[in-house]
Amino acid sequence: MKVTAVIPVEQVVDVLCDVCGESTRYEDGSLEYGTVKGSWGYHSQHDNERYEVHLCETCFFATLAYLRQAHRLNNMFADDYQPASEETFGREV
Repeated sequence: MKVTAVIPVEQVVDVLCDVCGESTRYEDGSLEYGTVKGSWGYHSQHDNERYEVHLCETCFFATLAYLRQAHRLNNMFADDYQPASEETFGREV
């Protein structure tokens, strides 16, 4: 015997950028966003804390540019310093 029921299912319908608050939903219904994640373990000052920040395309690449600048500032006096590449910094291959 078949037993049927209508069961509501929760699903993501939009993701808002945590920086600017803009929707990441396109007209075709797709969601285009980046995430920055962090989770900290036992020996950290932030033991057992987890973070996930959702970013629209504009804010994601602005954040990436900020991180490249931080890389430059932290390493600029190193004898073997090589600037972080704008094309490859953070990109998965």
